[in-house]
Amino acid sequence: MSWRSGSRGVVLTAYHPSGGAGDVPGGVVRCHEAEDRTECRRSGQYTMNHDHSKKIPDGASFDRSGSQDSLDELSMDDYWKELENIHETRGNNHEERVALVVKEPDEGELEEEWLKEAGLSNLFGESSGDSLESMVFLSTLTRTQKAAVEKRVETVTQTMRKKNKQHQIPDVRDIFRLQNDSKGKVCDGSEPSTVRTSENRNETHDGTKGPKFSLGTEEQKSPLEDVPSSDTDINLEISFAEQAANLKDSSVGKMYKGGGGDTLLPNFRLPKDKTGTTKIGDLAPQDMKKVYSLALIELTALYDILGTEFKQQKAVKIKTKDSGLFGVPLSLLLEQDQKRVPGTKIPLIFQKLIAQIEETTLETEGLLRIPGVATRVKGLCQELEAKFYEGTFNWENVKQHDAASLLKLFIRELPQPLLTVQYLKAFQDVQNLPTRKQQLQALNLLVILLPEANRDTLKVLLEFLQRVIDHRDKNKMTLKNVAMVMAPNLFTFHGFGSKTIEQREFVMAAGTANVMRFMIQYQKLLWTIPKFIVNQVRKQTESQKKEKKDKAVKKLLKKMAYDRDKHEKQEKTPNDTDVPQGVIRVQAPHLSKVSMAIQLTEELKAGDIVARFLSQKSGNVHTLKKEEVFLYEIGGNIGERCLDDDTYMKDLYQLNPNAEWVIKAKQS
Repeated sequence: MSWRSGSRGVVLTAYHPSGGAGDVPGGVVRCHEAEDRTECRRSGQYTMNHDHSKKIPDGASFDRSGSQDSLDELSMDDYWKELENIHETRGNNHEERVALVVKEPDEGELEEEWLKEAGLSNLFGESSGDSLESMVFLSTLTRTQKAAVEKRVETVTQTMRKKNKQHQIPDVRDIFRLQNDSKGKVCDGSEPSTVRTSENRNETHDGTKGPKFSLGTEEQKSPLEDVPSSDTDINLEISFAEQAANLKDSSVGKMYKGGGGDTLLPNFRLPKDKTGTTKIGDLAPQDMKKVYSLALIELTALYDILGTEFKQQKAVKIKTKDSGLFGVPLSLLLEQDQKRVPGTKIPLIFQKLIAQIEETTLETEGLLRIPGVATRVKGLCQELEAKFYEGTFNWENVKQHDAASLLKLFIRELPQPLLTVQYLKAFQDVQNLPTRKQQLQALNLLVILLPEANRDTLKVLLEFLQRVIDHRDKNKMTLKNVAMVMAPNLFTFHGFGSKTIEQREFVMAAGTANVMRFMIQYQKLLWTIPKFIVNQVRKQTESQKKEKKDKAVKKLLKKMAYDRDKHEKQEKTPNDTDVPQGVIRVQAPHLSKVSMAIQLTEELKAGDIVARFLSQKSGNVHTLKKEEVFLYEIGGNIGERCLDDDTYMKDLYQLNPNAEWVIKAKQS
């Protein structure tokens, strides 16, 4: 793809996927614009000559019907037109733009940064001797996760030896040998964890029986048995990388392989989990920190198994705007917005632009596809910068297509992409994974890895896009159309330098649009934390508590050796006799009924308990709606977890018998 600037506008030259003939080489799409480029685009002055004998550039494949007006072809037209509009907008912006510099890492630097991100920095460097916490963490990893860690530690170790670092450099084998020796029950990375027998599977490190966790490698079955009952079921109980390892060389893996060009997407679904589905936002910050580390390791392990390079890119800090609306870092924008609206998690201008688009109607034909008039959009942008926070901006003057253009402009003008510099390439590379299920699994982990502000903003955007698609009968914007229009706005980031992007644009087009389709279609699944990761968090929490308890008990016994009988009496829990077997005590400090003993039954759900409390008609209960109040699992082997209403309480109690149960409003 190339762009030529002329005295009267911009000339777009782009290879069209359908090929071309005659005097238009290689299926080129050209739009020679006159005074008003917008009118040229609207009137459809494009030359598209089709000759399928022409060679399509390497790396681009399209599932195309024989019809010249097929949906694929028209959708790709949407992509190129949107890209043209983006370049037009940038061409009209005469302000000097500083390109974001992406630093090329030195040898071993990438792996060292990865280990820090994964919370394993004390496996190397000056603090490598104090790695008890890391040993606890490593003891919960699956076979493929351990292999991913070993690979990065080995690279860092070799690099440090080359650089003759003075501090201690552990051998990667010693790290896992130490971890295995200290835990006893955990196998090393060279053997599957399945060597544990059913008799000792539920034992804790001290030999006592504990709740059963599935970390994704226990109870491993044959590849055929690992496949869910339906090929559209997403198995969240077994590590994604373990599933990929089992399916990689099997005939079952080939059964699941699907081309990216198919029009219809599978109806993927999550089978019901009796212990409850965990969504992003349901866990306490200390738990999410563990989830982040595990998700990073799991994603890396998955990419390793599938032979796809996983590289986190790092941006060199550059000077950015410290105030305003467009081109302001997301974190800074939220910081200034929270001074005006405490607790807001989405930029106010972003919320307002979506509201403005929806205020008219979502049935407008070509919504998001038809751009606003470039000169008018530029003027509105400048006026918003001056008047938005003052509250003097007149929204009645904003046409719907202009508001849509401003929304896309906001996304593009972020100093760093909404999908982040760190993970943008990983999002793009999802298209290279072999099966759609693996693509979905990778996207799930990538969404978890996004910073909270980026993730929350992306969620609001995807929900809005789905509402647009819901009106496709009227606005003619199908899932594919919307994906084609939005993909350039999320994936072609100006900061990386336009030359590189343009050269890769044709290859990227269909792939990134398919990734965009996945994010819109499966957004509810993408905000789910896989059960195997939650179980790993439980295992870590349990192990850490045991380590702390063992230290505390040893210290206490030394001080109180003279009065052991007294100490044992103090160890008894005073509430042990308060609650009979099979009954839990639920606290609701903010409701009129502050406490209630609940008998556990096979069919009792979390929503039933909340409804029972809310049925007590007194106090401030009238101010609370059922959808605002949830039952929380607190303590035991988790920090804090908000339960979905369909959680079966008896099953969860068996998983975490030492938890406390509290009803409270969920913070938005």
